[in-house]
Amino acid sequence: MLIKVIDTKTFQVIRGGIVFELQPEPQSAYTITVPSLPGCISYGETFEKAIEMIKYAMEGWLAVAREKGVPIPEQFASIELAAF
Repeated sequence: MLIKVIDTKTFQVIRGGIVFELQPEPQSAYTITVPSLPGCISYGETFEKAIEMIKYAMEGWLAVAREKGVPIPEQFASIELAAF
């Protein structure tokens, strides 16, 4: 896992070749997004919970993309989300 600070409010975590952006929230929680999957967003009360919750958002995003014929970024073509 690699962590990169973007600014004082957002940082990136790279796991399994996937970039996640996290933003701390005032309530000591985190909003998490996957920049390569537009609109894929989730939330967690802790850093670890945010990482866990984004898996479900990614699964949903990928399922809808496949259903609608939306192009899926190459790194997600054969991904096992349980590995994160």
